[in-house]
Amino acid sequence: VVVPHSAVTNRLRWGQEQYLLTPDDRVLHKTPSSFDVSVWEIFWPLGTGATLVVARPEGHRDPAYLCELIRRERVTVAQFVPSMLDAFLQHPDAGRCDSLRLVIVGGEALTTATARRFHQVLPGVRLVDQYGPTEAAIEVTAWTCRPEDDDGRPIPIGRPVWNTRVHILDGELQLVPPGVAGELYLDGAQLARGYLGRPALTAERFVANPYGEPGSRMYRTGDLARWRPDGAVEYLGRVDG
Repeated sequence: VVVPHSAVTNRLRWGQEQYLLTPDDRVLHKTPSSFDVSVWEIFWPLGTGATLVVARPEGHRDPAYLCELIRRERVTVAQFVPSMLDAFLQHPDAGRCDSLRLVIVGGEALTTATARRFHQVLPGVRLVDQYGPTEAAIEVTAWTCRPEDDDGRPIPIGRPVWNTRVHILDGELQLVPPGVAGELYLDGAQLARGYLGRPALTAERFVANPYGEPGSRMYRTGDLARWRPDGAVEYLGRVDG
């Protein structure tokens, strides 16, 4: 996937405005570099004067090691996929990771059960659910999960980041009303240029955008979603089941 520097920069600048890293922060880098989340794990702290704490290879799979590392290095910001976060929270030392102030999750659907466990084990720590494909520079929506918002409904993937638009469309590329499921399309500053050396696949996934400037494109995610009444997007699964 060919992602321009400007797309990544938009994501990093948005993240800094939202979460305000300072030189006192210590960000855990544990995601393998073949995954897009590693980009912000590395360049966000290095670009803001925070400290980068590098986990050992394969350390992201070991809850005991992560608990020990976070406590020893006084990590303040960490990222997990939800299934690994759940395993981490079940470790007896997870509640002792009192240096954490922000945990970001993505890559899978975050369940209400995991969010509830998080707030029980790490009360006062901010939990943010983020969504986005590599084709749109890591993440394009975000939602802060607060205990007081737990109403039994699925956790939404949130609202768009800077300079990014979300469209939920039917099979005729028409906008669907709130509450109606449709396919999720993305457009804006974070779109990739396409797939390197694969023009047919690029043309299939990056399609003409009827809701943007002439010549603009949008990315067809293949994900089902719907708008909630509060303007947040709820992820429903894959179009192909």
